[in-house]
Amino acid sequence: MKKKIIPITLSAVMMAGTIGLVGCGGGGGGESTTTASGSSDTTTTASGGSGKSSGEVTAFVGTSIFDSSLDPIKGSMSYGYPFICNALLKVDPKSEYVGDLADSWEIAADGLTYTFKLKKDIKFSDGSDFTAEDVVFTYQTVKDNQANNENVDLTHLKGVKAVDDYTVEFTLDEAYSPFFDTVAMLQIVPSDAYDSTTFDTKPIGTGAFKVAEYTTNQQMILETNKDCFSGAPSIDKITLVYMDQDAAIAAAGSGQLDIVMVSPSYSKENIEGMTLTSCKTMDVRQVSLPVLEEQEMKDASGNARKVGNNITSDPAVRKALAIGVNRQTIIDNGLNGVGKPAESFVNLTWSLDENYPDGQTDEAKKVLEDAGWKDSDGDGIVEKDGKACEFDVIAPGNDMDRYNLAMALAEEAKNIGIKINVKNLSWDEAGALTNTTPIVWGWGQYNPIVIDSLLDSEMFLQGEYDNVVGYKNDKTDAGIQAALKATSNADAVKNWKEAQQAAVEDYPYLYLVNIEHCYFVNSNLDISESTQIMHPHGHGAPIVCNIADWSWK
Repeated sequence: MKKKIIPITLSAVMMAGTIGLVGCGGGGGGESTTTASGSSDTTTTASGGSGKSSGEVTAFVGTSIFDSSLDPIKGSMSYGYPFICNALLKVDPKSEYVGDLADSWEIAADGLTYTFKLKKDIKFSDGSDFTAEDVVFTYQTVKDNQANNENVDLTHLKGVKAVDDYTVEFTLDEAYSPFFDTVAMLQIVPSDAYDSTTFDTKPIGTGAFKVAEYTTNQQMILETNKDCFSGAPSIDKITLVYMDQDAAIAAAGSGQLDIVMVSPSYSKENIEGMTLTSCKTMDVRQVSLPVLEEQEMKDASGNARKVGNNITSDPAVRKALAIGVNRQTIIDNGLNGVGKPAESFVNLTWSLDENYPDGQTDEAKKVLEDAGWKDSDGDGIVEKDGKACEFDVIAPGNDMDRYNLAMALAEEAKNIGIKINVKNLSWDEAGALTNTTPIVWGWGQYNPIVIDSLLDSEMFLQGEYDNVVGYKNDKTDAGIQAALKATSNADAVKNWKEAQQAAVEDYPYLYLVNIEHCYFVNSNLDISESTQIMHPHGHGAPIVCNIADWSWK
């Protein structure tokens, strides 16, 4: 969880330079001979930051990549970062699954058996051969220790066996279409060399890099695996550093970093010798709008929980917000204009990519008025049955971007007569209020199981973040179940979309923005735009998805 970051004036730590906002992986500019102090004794060239060789890169990509463990068995690197270890599948720049360690695959007509043919002549970084035995070991170990891996769910895996050295067969207990997505998330470890303790800091994998050093919450030093099956990268050494945002930007200004992830609050700043790069994502920000009236219910453990919200439970309030606020204005005021308006999940094979007109102030006011909400006292806020249309929105985790987004939303909501009070709480504090108070959430993953989590009525009060709004819609539930049990990807996608479509006009979540991930990148460093995948939700880390393709110009 991030601390709230207060914007600083970068001119205090660096000299202004010329900067361009380009697509992910783009670059421009050239050499810089100006340091943060204004002296000209350090040169930032194609060799990277001060004093480094042409084969080195030092980067700050946020802090979420610094897990307590680097062990895939425990869920590390499960969202598309195959630079140490690899999974059987990976996501390509078109957001489609392609083979990584797998050469081909076949899914039985009943959806119960998945057979993967593996690529041959692949070695782990310790020199041992990669075979089906390693796949079986990895999956069986995760299944036997499922409690240690919350990212990769193998609940429906009945069994896994090696048909031969390069063929693996998975059997499920029932048809479960998200298993295919799971296969892209679980990276393979060597059966003979695996050690639970050692792999926390020095896993052995088939990826383009080996871990030379890993210190949690300090740094990760990667060195080239020259025998990687996909070819050795041109960068010999990459150091990922752990620091706060302000320190990272100051370090970039003094030539110590070649890449620095920044929030939109910094997107208008200039760093000499670096180009601001904006990467496309599937990452959305939305506000949960509890659909139940205030009441007390019991959760899955039998504990009493307060649920519901007497303002957002009114469908008219939710619809008025959805059609009445101007998302582009919210983005301009809350995120420095970085991002695109969103009314649903976007940029995924199963997303609706919904697009309806917003900023309809008069229409929104009419929706409220028709539902009995009127400004009877002239204060600009509508009331109904003696209650003002007023509620809190929580920006959790002391996240400055979510707070700014919520504040911008509050300003827009005033235009239609709704008052929003923004609260900045820790995740622990927000956790107790998820079922009663609207919260700014961040979502974005390739696995469509998130739709089940957000909209399935059976998920309500099952987990802390599951269906927090208490939504129930028979068509949506039926669509989700059909998607889960689909025996082909095409059928699964069709049903995931139908499940979402059925919920659109109920507005249980107020989608606001498809954010863009911003980085300052050394103008002489190419982060390979063509091989960057659509970034998932990841607080800066997703830029490393194609780390093996980076090169100096």
